[in-house]
Amino acid sequence: MTKHIGIVASSAEGASLCYRTICLEASAYMGEHNHPEITMSSVPLAEHLKFIKNDDWIGLAKSMAYAANKLADAGANFAICPDNTNHLAFHHLSQFTDVPFIHIAEAVTLEASQKKYKKIGLLGTKFLMEGMVYQEYFDRYDLIGTIPDEEDREVINKIIFDELVNGKILEKSNLILMDVINKLKEKKCDAVILGCTELPLIIDSESAALPTLDSTRLLARAALKQAIV
Repeated sequence: MTKHIGIVASSAEGASLCYRTICLEASAYMGEHNHPEITMSSVPLAEHLKFIKNDDWIGLAKSMAYAANKLADAGANFAICPDNTNHLAFHHLSQFTDVPFIHIAEAVTLEASQKKYKKIGLLGTKFLMEGMVYQEYFDRYDLIGTIPDEEDREVINKIIFDELVNGKILEKSNLILMDVINKLKEKKCDAVILGCTELPLIIDSESAALPTLDSTRLLARAALKQAIV
């Protein structure tokens, strides 16, 4: 018996890629056209951004917990949230829901540790890059985290919110992001975390100057593994 996966969605693009990854990669373990049962609760991104922009992590946790509890009512055994920034509210979730979550940063940093990376660049929203979502897990796996400079953080944030979450993939933005990765390589990073679940849609890992840690697909694989154990 497989476990029922719940997805607390925020950005449609990131949640869709995560869902699709679970469905496509499950066939290697469960047979063709087969995957665990998945239920998604999609709270509007605008609602989550209202809390994020006001540093209201309790409010965000309540909104995520509301979605998680609906998933539990639908039969989900555990949940994932394919949105790195939302994990700024993660430590408050247990106040409002008993649904177990897989933490996206744990899935990513475990992969980094297993690949023997030491110094890791982090790309994502400005909230994510300047926040503490990944720091606990960097410490746990003895990793050093590095972020782009302030100007680049602002540009990346704009690309994410003006383009990627709206399904816009622009070549000029791809070139900007590739340049940022080059700068992280110059800072002696071993790899770079695509810490926004939309970034894998625009950054081609084969063309990047550093190995990429795709947070979207790594979270999906962690959920799949937990569902089929």
